[in-house]
Amino acid sequence: QVQLVESGGGLVQAGGSLRLSCAASGRTFSALAMGWFRQGPGKEREFAAAISRSGESTHYADSVKGRFAISRDNAKNTVYLQMNSLKPEDTAVYYCAAVGTLTTGKYYYTPREYDSWGQGTQVTVSS
Repeated sequence: QVQLVESGGGLVQAGGSLRLSCAASGRTFSALAMGWFRQGPGKEREFAAAISRSGESTHYADSVKGRFAISRDNAKNTVYLQMNSLKPEDTAVYYCAAVGTLTTGKYYYTPREYDSWGQGTQVTVSS
């Protein structure tokens, strides 16, 4: 089982930026595909961004494409989500997720494909 701890959430004004971090332990990080999901008030959990275990492939939800960037540092066992041009509708609890994979370039973008989750970090964007 992978342990995931998110950090970096907070309150920001619309148009601002935040960088979320997710530190992983318990398994070889470079063997994990990683993803970020979010759950807004009264909404279901939705996909935001994903990255392959090697970092060579990334994928974004249309709602965040061009504003968010996912990256990873395998030496630090950490995945990041840089969020720019934030909007009030980005307000949500953001969750980091991980799944082991043998395929270096593969990413995953549905919650059921992941088997480890962090506790979440709150992001609030004020208008």
